[in-house]
Amino acid sequence: MNHEGATHFSWNDRLTLARMIKEGFKKPEIAKALGKCERSIYYEINRGLCEQLTTDLEKVVIYCPEVAHRKYREFLAEKGPDLKIGHDHALVKKLEELIVEQQFSPGAALAYIKNGTEEYSTEISEKTLYNYIYRGDVFLVLNEKHLYEKGRRHYAEKSKKQAARAPRGTSIEKRPKEIGSREKFGHWEMDSVMGCKGSKQALLVLTERRTRMGIITLVEDHTAASVVKAINRLERKFGKLFYTLFKSITVDNGSEFQDFEGIEIAHRRKGKRTIVFFCHPYSAYERGSNENMNRLIRRWFPKGTNFDEVTKEQVAAAEEWVNRYPRKLLGWKSAADLFDEELQAA
Repeated sequence: MNHEGATHFSWNDRLTLARMIKEGFKKPEIAKALGKCERSIYYEINRGLCEQLTTDLEKVVIYCPEVAHRKYREFLAEKGPDLKIGHDHALVKKLEELIVEQQFSPGAALAYIKNGTEEYSTEISEKTLYNYIYRGDVFLVLNEKHLYEKGRRHYAEKSKKQAARAPRGTSIEKRPKEIGSREKFGHWEMDSVMGCKGSKQALLVLTERRTRMGIITLVEDHTAASVVKAINRLERKFGKLFYTLFKSITVDNGSEFQDFEGIEIAHRRKGKRTIVFFCHPYSAYERGSNENMNRLIRRWFPKGTNFDEVTKEQVAAAEEWVNRYPRKLLGWKSAADLFDEELQAA
């Protein structure tokens, strides 16, 4: 019978139990220290009893945490058929492929499977999947180390530092409210992703604010001229559609974005092709979509990557993956799905 609030012995619990037995603590004292009932202590000790030789070559029976933990894991393995995931090995294999190899989050992996054409005999919730991962005995390869965001996010207070230089262009304070509220389609954020020291090339990343659609392109260096060339290429690629898709671009105060006039001026018609808004200094949260996009990109190109050794094909593959990645924020749709819907409605 399970007591309300009772939990299984962890590895640390077993180590503590072995130490307290060795130091002569009584069973009720051990139970109180570990937050267990006294009966559980007796059961656990019996589970880990084994015969060992002393330095005098005498046989003694003592509690061994390693033996207890091994028997516990064997017991859980025997309970496998009772798990909701049961014997659905195909689902287990697919989940490991998506999370371990393709770097999906558990929620995104389940959404990808649900939206796909393959059928499985079992359906589990995101919470259940996390529980299976943390158990450590359900999957052959997948474990909590593959949870990419685990312990990585730290939300700092909004900085009030002064900028090294004032932006020459239009401040974000003058940006229309409908852009900030993501009501309108065709407004983007732009940032650059740098490589390791000595890496000349970099990534220029644009993220559409409403759909979170991303465009990732290699630039030859971290200069304003390279950014303008990249925007020129996009204008040639999209043609007349460019002026509908890129109504505005919000950037930070990096030196590579200081030629805002070069970014704004059209090369295939008279006048402007877009308008550039500058964020406040040290305010990355004002480009939140960009920051999230960069976090996904880092799964492909971790910090320390030398972008001089990265090919355009690799960048294109990363862009495809990011835009097809199911996201909870988008109702488990992908950015590409929403972007296509907006294009059809335009």
